Amino acid sequence: MSVPHTFPTLRTPGGAVPPDAPAWNRQRPSAMPYHRYRPVHERVAVPLTDRTWPSRRIERAPLWVPVDLRDGNQALAEPMDTARKRRMFDLLITMGFKEIEVGYPSASRTDFDFVRHLAESDAIPGDVTVVVFTPARRDLIERTFAAIEGLPRSVVHLYTATAPVWRDVVLGRGRAELRELIRDAAGHMAWLAEARTEDIRFQFSPEVFNLTEPDFVLEVCNGLTTLWDACRDRPVTHNLPATVEVATPNVYADQIEYAHRHLERREDVVLSVHPHNDRGTGVACAELAVLAGAQRVEGCLFGNGERTGNVDLVTLALNLHAQGVDPMVDFSDIDVIRDTVEHCNRLPVHPRHPYGGELVHTAFSGTHQDAISKGLAHHARQAEASGEPAERAPWAVPYLPIDPADLGRTYEAIIRVNSQSGKGGIAHLLHTHHGLDLPRRLRADFSRTVQTATDDSGREATPEDLWELFRTTYLAPGQEGPVTLSSWSAEEIAPGEHRFRCELRTDEGAGHYEGKGNGPLAAFTDALAAAGTGVDILQYSEHATAAGPGSPAVAYAECRVGAVTLWGVGRDTSVLTASVYAVLAAVNRAAVNQAAVNQAAVNRAAAQGG
Repeated sequence: MSVPHTFPTLRTPGGAVPPDAPAWNRQRPSAMPYHRYRPVHERVAVPLTDRTWPSRRIERAPLWVPVDLRDGNQALAEPMDTARKRRMFDLLITMGFKEIEVGYPSASRTDFDFVRHLAESDAIPGDVTVVVFTPARRDLIERTFAAIEGLPRSVVHLYTATAPVWRDVVLGRGRAELRELIRDAAGHMAWLAEARTEDIRFQFSPEVFNLTEPDFVLEVCNGLTTLWDACRDRPVTHNLPATVEVATPNVYADQIEYAHRHLERREDVVLSVHPHNDRGTGVACAELAVLAGAQRVEGCLFGNGERTGNVDLVTLALNLHAQGVDPMVDFSDIDVIRDTVEHCNRLPVHPRHPYGGELVHTAFSGTHQDAISKGLAHHARQAEASGEPAERAPWAVPYLPIDPADLGRTYEAIIRVNSQSGKGGIAHLLHTHHGLDLPRRLRADFSRTVQTATDDSGREATPEDLWELFRTTYLAPGQEGPVTLSSWSAEEIAPGEHRFRCELRTDEGAGHYEGKGNGPLAAFTDALAAAGTGVDILQYSEHATAAGPGSPAVAYAECRVGAVTLWGVGRDTSVLTASVYAVLAAVNRAAVNQAAVNQAAVNRAAAQGG
């Protein structure tokens, strides 16, 4: 008797079904204290009503700014040392990022030393700008400026939390006091920059922008645009973060569009966003924010960051790629990128992570496998017909939004087999790895064998597993069964008439037999009939497994042997030899099957007699 599972800390929702619920929805109220939380429209005003972002399209990539070395790094249990930071930085450079946040120099000696390492080495290409992060405190700002001394181009990123809860609980300052604190810090930054010959630009983040009053955001940001004397050649970046996600992505888009419309000297401002992923919708927030007017997006490769992480730049950029928009960074070897990030962060990337996970292009489901296999074959034919290389031809393959080859992946791991798989996927793997092109009815027959094996084992069947199962089921009986060919020959004795001579060995002994027919196989079945085994060949096909005269041939024969219909397969460099052993394999499978039936009858009789 099975013992029911118990979940002692869970409470099955009870109470009455809401009176306005439709008859098909019988969900009941839970005991969770949802009333403790206020919806976003009660916490912050979103004055935009005539939004235009829903009808826009993303037609070019924003400026991507990876913050793995700062925001991502501070979320690690073991922050990166200089060696791992340098490896991450070099990866970001190689991929083509042109603005990179490299650290929080006033937060730790490690961060300070890494910025100095960049300043004192040749690590930074001439077209790359580094960003450093600082809170609004004079001593920490001065420490930050000391770190960037000698860097030819940099952005100093000033941040302060501005939302009411943070003002009241964390900072203990009202709006006016906080505005003056920010202005004082920004003025000190401007004063320090005046003494430098390097190109230093400024960035400001009103931390927790998405819960800050819109008028206060504009008041502070517009004041800094003026204070820092923004212009097109030296714009100010205003970075409006969803520091903690609190609403559906459309709300964030409304907030960004409102800022986009009302920021002063808009042509002198770079409007940036920095979504986190607390609700699991960071990617959607970023995409809708770009529709709403954002020009710059901060995030991390694969979404590392505090709590549930920063927005995932891999997913964002490759989402554009999948829509025919150049992502402006290179992901052509996604496995190298993933392995490097895993090494630097000491965190694994989930195998189902969009685009970059090990299993994202893999199908186990039978219907998916069949569609993908047919789609790949169709794509190859279309490319050949158009005269265009397959890797450049338009892509339209079911279940694969982009070509795995774009990311440096091969097609070998797309289809994998377990108990959920179907005949299409199994046939695809045998064709890809072993050159077999199974007839349709044999696919169905073998899939039942695979289903039994994977149900019994509970494991995935590798291409090697499939081959061994196929070999023992269909090929081996031609050589190892109860009926064997000791010697044989076939010849055409007259036009359209063939003779087959053979020595057959069975459990009862050996004998010489001869048969005639309109082809070698017909003559062989006639010889088998003379030996007491009637065989009808219902379906037959053959093919080479590879190009070239020495490549093995495979023959498939569906045969009726007595009362059963079974497949046999033969493999040899000689097509005739392969075909003969295919028929013999079917005969031996039938003999083994009959022996099992007879034994079962004996066992039943013995049990009844007992």
